[in-house]
Amino acid sequence: MNEFTFARERRNLRLPAAAVVAAGLAAALLGLAPASSEPARKSGYAIGTEACGSGDLAFPRIQIDMKAGFCAGLVASEEDRLKFPRSIVQVPGRDLLVVADMGGWGHTDGRLLLLDPRAPQGQRLKELLTGIEYPFALVIGPDKKLYVSTAETIFRFDPLADNPGSTVETIIRHLPGRRITLPDGKRLDESAHPLKQFVFDRNGRLFVNVGSHSDDCITPAPITKPCAAAEGASALASIWLFAPPAGGVFPALKPGDPDPPHSVYARGLRNSMALALHPKFPDAGYAFLQGENARDLPDLFKPNEEINAIEQGRHYGWPYCYDLSTPSPEFRLVLQSGAYKSFCSANALYKAPLSLLPPHGAPLAMLYYHGYHGAKFPELEGKLLVGLHGYRPTGSRLLVYDVDDHGFPEPSAAPVRYHVSCAAEPTRSFRTDAGEVAAAPFEELIAGWHRVNGARPQGAPVGMTVTEDGAIWLVEDKNKTVIRIDRTAGERPQPLPCDTRSQAMIDQLAAFVARDAQNSVRLTTLRKGLVEKHCVGCHSDFGLSAAQSDAEKDRAVLHFMLAQDGWIYPGDPDAGRLRTRLRGLGAEKLMPPGGESLPKLEPGYTRLLDTADLFVAKMVPGTRMRIKPGPPQRKFFSKANKECGEIPAGKVVVVTQRNAVDRPGFSRFFRPADPYLNGECTDGDGYYIRQELLVPVQ
Repeated sequence: MNEFTFARERRNLRLPAAAVVAAGLAAALLGLAPASSEPARKSGYAIGTEACGSGDLAFPRIQIDMKAGFCAGLVASEEDRLKFPRSIVQVPGRDLLVVADMGGWGHTDGRLLLLDPRAPQGQRLKELLTGIEYPFALVIGPDKKLYVSTAETIFRFDPLADNPGSTVETIIRHLPGRRITLPDGKRLDESAHPLKQFVFDRNGRLFVNVGSHSDDCITPAPITKPCAAAEGASALASIWLFAPPAGGVFPALKPGDPDPPHSVYARGLRNSMALALHPKFPDAGYAFLQGENARDLPDLFKPNEEINAIEQGRHYGWPYCYDLSTPSPEFRLVLQSGAYKSFCSANALYKAPLSLLPPHGAPLAMLYYHGYHGAKFPELEGKLLVGLHGYRPTGSRLLVYDVDDHGFPEPSAAPVRYHVSCAAEPTRSFRTDAGEVAAAPFEELIAGWHRVNGARPQGAPVGMTVTEDGAIWLVEDKNKTVIRIDRTAGERPQPLPCDTRSQAMIDQLAAFVARDAQNSVRLTTLRKGLVEKHCVGCHSDFGLSAAQSDAEKDRAVLHFMLAQDGWIYPGDPDAGRLRTRLRGLGAEKLMPPGGESLPKLEPGYTRLLDTADLFVAKMVPGTRMRIKPGPPQRKFFSKANKECGEIPAGKVVVVTQRNAVDRPGFSRFFRPADPYLNGECTDGDGYYIRQELLVPVQ
């Protein structure tokens, strides 16, 4: 039974007045919607009457498809002024947590926040430090103090002090950050991977991710030399080791002090945002694991992400190899001679991945569930948890690996399969160019986190921690949430269905564009001036091939864009991610990379962005109307009078019948902005809304 059904059935019950008052009071205390109303929505999640957790740690339960016995509660959302949360950790011995909110990619928008989960809703977050450049990792050090990374520094501070800023002590100042100079003298104002993940071992040694400056270090062909930025004593795409002085604690740097010396512990690691040390590391044989965010080949299923078993002095392949031993074609000449000859298959320096992860899954968090944590989830004791942030259908999930006595996941013989959300082929086997390969099997603590209209957004987990009561906490950057995972009773709820934009709707929208001569011209302009010139090769090939005609290329690009979740809402360019990403309006990175300079460097680029807005606005024939301010009841209905959702004031719809012939007083419009469609209505005859709620778009 889903929450929508539950809410409808409760409205038919006759409860004593006192019970109704008590239920309403309990719901208010939990921040839940009253049973008689439509579910409230926070950060895109529908909030019903169920809770996850107990006592003063009970939070509104959100509809995520989870392993039986587990539930997820929404602790904080965008209503709590979260902007782009990236990590979370508990203050030792206290029922408080610290959240690193990066604010976006605006350089100094970052904040550190104190979270009191037992405080009333709306009062749970307090600012500790502001104006920080890209805060990311939060780690409790061997001295039990809280350590934080920025793009270039690592510092510690006391989050409970009256003036936390006065307690800041920087221990490293000059890590390679956003602005770097490459060995050839080229200066980059925006390195591709400036964020710093780090971990301490039991001896106080500090291991820091120093990400690559670009996707794959590709320079103009022919490439005849190794990637210079990944070489030497300060190599990028590496894990750097800092050893503390006697006593095991790094001193605070005074003005003019140099950084502590470092060595390159391991290299050839494109971006190590997920690092995990077994509690007994560095004792001989115990695991130091890394989750690799592999290169961005356009193929949805290639390359795979990786779990690497890190050993000092080894090279893990970037940018020369991907998957297990597949050579990067761009470096073919480099792999024919010199130090990197036959590097991917017959070189003692190279260490292949311990296991593959789902392709483009983007592992951004990894930890062992250990010790006192086992009281809540004993079935997870000692296991490895890996969070996948990736926006492709292989990401948005939380994996659980069995490990051996030394903390290593154990690969099984091929075929080993992984899930793909909302795909015609829902599972795939791990494979490389050589065919099916062995991999470590896993189960999914969170399996279904694809977007479902009216119920939830697509999951975007980044930071993860386990608190002293054994609960698992996650933060999502794109959805601006803090989530707590707890124990629950009863059977596992049925997974929510896939209701992304159907192929029939994509075909219908493409037909609208084809019939409009002006919009067809706009599509060709966007394909040539934007997609082919700036976008192909970053994350996808957009379905393009050299053998296609211009018309076929236009159709391929259009179908690709319409199939992407949340990119385009026809008639409403302001609502889609295509506009926010191209113009750098949201918390996510501007696209294409380096796009902030294109309006100055490329005549007509700003006009191209305006063309994209006009293309979306004119996609569906009809009259663009805006939902006007006023009473909160802005519900819309199907032809059969089923209630399909409620659209906030200010949203745009495309009216196809100003006076709906079959519904006096109503206008008929094309599919609304998807987050407001409740999932129980299906496309076909359009949707209906009271005429009095519409005003023309100015």
